[in-house]
Amino acid sequence: MSGGHSSYTPNTGIEKWVDARLPLPRLIYDSFVAYPVPRNLNYAYAFGGILAIMLVAQIITGVVLAMHYAADTGLAFNSVEKIMRDVNSGWLLRYLHSNGASMFFLAVWVHIFRGLYYGSYKAPRELLWILGVIILLLMMATAFMGYVLPWGQMSFWGATVITGFFTAFPVIGDPIQQLLLGGFAVDNPTLNRFFSLHYLLPFMIAGVVILHVWALHVTGQTNPTGIEVKSKTDTVAFTPYATLKDAFALSLFFILFAYFVFYMPNYMGHPDNYIPADSLKTPAHIVPEWYFLPFYAMLRAITFNIGPINSKLGGVLTMFGSIAILFIVPWLDTSKVRSAVYRPWYKLFFWIFVANAIMLGWLGSRPAEGVYTLLSQLGTAFYFGFFIIIMPLLGLIETPRRIPNSITEAVLAKTKSGGRPSGVAAAPETKG
Repeated sequence: MSGGHSSYTPNTGIEKWVDARLPLPRLIYDSFVAYPVPRNLNYAYAFGGILAIMLVAQIITGVVLAMHYAADTGLAFNSVEKIMRDVNSGWLLRYLHSNGASMFFLAVWVHIFRGLYYGSYKAPRELLWILGVIILLLMMATAFMGYVLPWGQMSFWGATVITGFFTAFPVIGDPIQQLLLGGFAVDNPTLNRFFSLHYLLPFMIAGVVILHVWALHVTGQTNPTGIEVKSKTDTVAFTPYATLKDAFALSLFFILFAYFVFYMPNYMGHPDNYIPADSLKTPAHIVPEWYFLPFYAMLRAITFNIGPINSKLGGVLTMFGSIAILFIVPWLDTSKVRSAVYRPWYKLFFWIFVANAIMLGWLGSRPAEGVYTLLSQLGTAFYFGFFIIIMPLLGLIETPRRIPNSITEAVLAKTKSGGRPSGVAAAPETKG
């Protein structure tokens, strides 16, 4: 899918002149117009394009907000209020940016779950998956630092708690924390560091996204069947087929986005962040943004020592490990079948995994006590068990359903069956 002769033809003298010197129009045409994509892509595959649009929106609104923001502990809170009240359309820019972060993470979680469901991480797309995980890490760092900038109570104490995690590491923990803080406590140097990094990291994300898209175009797009493209009949041109589908999905996504911006702009925030930061008043419950809650639940689930590892270090290692394990997913899944459509047992455990992730998110917002701690421990055990035990084991013992010979065959079979996924009622193949 990635190779082949370019079909771009310059029509005007200017196009010919540019194409001979810098073939950027040819690159755009080959990548986003004539680029062949599997003909059976569904709306779950639209979230890659949605994420690209959201990244651009976050960068644009962030740059404009930075023009009016004062990265000083004595001025930061009031500068945000001035943006809301005195800057033309400042309230809209701020709500677009703050709610845009939540929409960004909503789209990225769907994107990741789609990859896990359809086996988008399998060879030859391992590097494509790893680049995606790197983007996720950069997003999480960017979002955390951005949450500190309003300099409200939750911003201040969130920074205090998160940077305090590094002290759990022996020898290197304290120097890392002091490097992040710019001192021994959260103060003006901390705010300056976080503001600088929050401004810089989105451009780093954009750079890795370019590599991500490049890797995608080299290996080709996956599809719901998990079958590689075998002929031209298996594909359609990216434009207009995929672009129209993506545009429709983007429209629905933006309706949801607009609903939060105009009707519930503070729903996903915390009321304590409208109180100026005060180092002498600790909030009753310190919680991160909703998209960090599953990891926060796993952090707090470790209430016991593990040999020489105390509970604090164990919790931090568990939290970071929950992201690190995603890097090796391509090698943990031993099945030769990509898509969960043809893997009945994997499909069952996948949806349990999704429910478990949602449960962990809810538990992250609850107090770390009683039954909530027990449920967090069970949820954390299943999270890691899914990758370390279930994935490798199912690849060895599961009998997949019959896989169609081609994408076209799957599409035609689905059409004839009135929408039923092809291969569902077919005889099973051999194991593996």
